[in-house]
Amino acid sequence: MHPFRKVAAAVAGSVTTAVVRGALDAQAPGGPARWTRTNHRGEPVSMLEGPAVAAGLLVGSVVGAPSGRAAAAVGVATAAGAAFGIVDDLAEDTEAKRKGLRGHLGAMARGEVTTGGLKVLGIGAGALVAAALALPGRDDAGRRTPLAGHLLDVVTSGALIAASANLLNLLDLRPGRALKAATLVAAPLALGNGAGAGGASSVLGAAGAAFDQDLHETDMLGDGGANALGATLGAALVLSAPRRVRLVALGVVAGLTIASEKVSFTRVIERTPVLRELDALGRRPAHEAPGPGGSSTGGSSTGGSAAGGSAAGGSAAGASSTGAA
Repeated sequence: MHPFRKVAAAVAGSVTTAVVRGALDAQAPGGPARWTRTNHRGEPVSMLEGPAVAAGLLVGSVVGAPSGRAAAAVGVATAAGAAFGIVDDLAEDTEAKRKGLRGHLGAMARGEVTTGGLKVLGIGAGALVAAALALPGRDDAGRRTPLAGHLLDVVTSGALIAASANLLNLLDLRPGRALKAATLVAAPLALGNGAGAGGASSVLGAAGAAFDQDLHETDMLGDGGANALGATLGAALVLSAPRRVRLVALGVVAGLTIASEKVSFTRVIERTPVLRELDALGRRPAHEAPGPGGSSTGGSSTGGSAAGGSAAGGSAAGASSTGAA
C-alpha cells in the first residue's frame, strides 16, 4: 500500500474526529445530559468522544482502503461496534447490570433481553459479515479454497473481530488506556503493506485526535467508541494477516477476555512497573483539576462509582468495560 494512502487515512480519521466532536458539543443528540456520566473522582464526563471517534474511523478507513471490499469489511465492523455500543451506552438498564460477557450470555440463556446482550449479538453478526467481506475465498494464486475451509476462516475471523471489540471495551477503565492499547496494536499494522493498513492508520488518526480530552478526563470513549476501535483493529488484522497469525491473535484475545472474568486488569497493571508507567503516561495527577479545552463534562472512563454508566462490569460511571476492572 502506498504510504500516501496511509497518511491520508490517518489525517482523515483525525480531522473527522475533531470536527464531529466539536459539532456534537454544539448540538448533542438528546442534549448533553444524556451523554454525561460520573467518574471515580465524582466529576462529570462526556461520552460524545465515542461517536466522534467512530466517525473518524469510518471516514479514515474508507479513505485508506485499497479496494471497495476492504472498505466495506472495515466499515461494517466499525459501524456495528459503534451502533450497538452507543445503544448500550444510552439505553442500558443500570438497575439490572450484567457483569461481563458471561453475564450477558447468561441473561440471554434465561430469555432476558438486555442492551448488553443485544450488543453481543449485533457486534457478532456485524463481525461475521465483515469477515466474509474481508476473505474472498481464494488463495494467493487465485484458486478457490474449499467451502469448509473458507467457512471456518470466516467464523474464526469474525470471532477475532468481535472479541477485539470486546477487549478494547474491557480496557477502557482508565483515561487513555484503551487509546494507548489501540495505538500500540495499530502502529505495526499501519507500517505493513497489508490490505488493513489503511484501517489501522485511521485508528492512529482518530486516537490521536481523542487523546487530549481523554487524558484530561473531559471525555470518555464509552462502549460506542471502544467497541468501534476494537472492531476496526480486528478487521484490519483480518485483512492484513495470514490464517496462522489470525488464529494466534484470536487465541490471545479470547484468553485475555476469559481472564478478565477472574482477574482485574487494573490490578495487574498497577503491580507491573512498565505497564503502570505507560498506563499513567499523560494522565493528570489525582489532585489536579480537569484540564482546559474540555466541555462542561469533565472526566474519563475511569473506574469507581457509576452514575448510569454503560459498563457491565466494575467500571466507572459509564465506563465502557463489560468485564472486570
